Amino acid sequence: MSTYTLEAFWSWLLRHPNCILRAGTAEAVLYDDDDFHWHFASEASVVYVQIIRGKRLTAELAIDTDRISYVQYVGEEPEGEHLFELVVEVEEQNAASHFFVLSHAFEQDDEVPAHERAVH
Repeated sequence: MSTYTLEAFWSWLLRHPNCILRAGTAEAVLYDDDDFHWHFASEASVVYVQIIRGKRLTAELAIDTDRISYVQYVGEEPEGEHLFELVVEVEEQNAASHFFVLSHAFEQDDEVPAHERAVH
């Protein structure tokens, strides 16, 4: 499994909004659709992943960046989808707080430099 800093992953994700197939938590999932587009926003230490239809906010995920320790690339799923998990470390235990499924992994020319990868 490859790991990345949240900053490196977020920077890469911002360049690939049309590649997101779904994003969510254990409680809620946002799905891509032809009628929607993905929008990103931030405020202090919180980043938002929003689904917009026309000019209306349809759904939103809020991610507290201070809680995220790193992002791990879980790998390619059988359907050709690529899973990334945002991991929170609490009392020496790791748990995925959010996930993103994209149509591709990091591309060669978009690869995060080794010095920006998280080590865990």
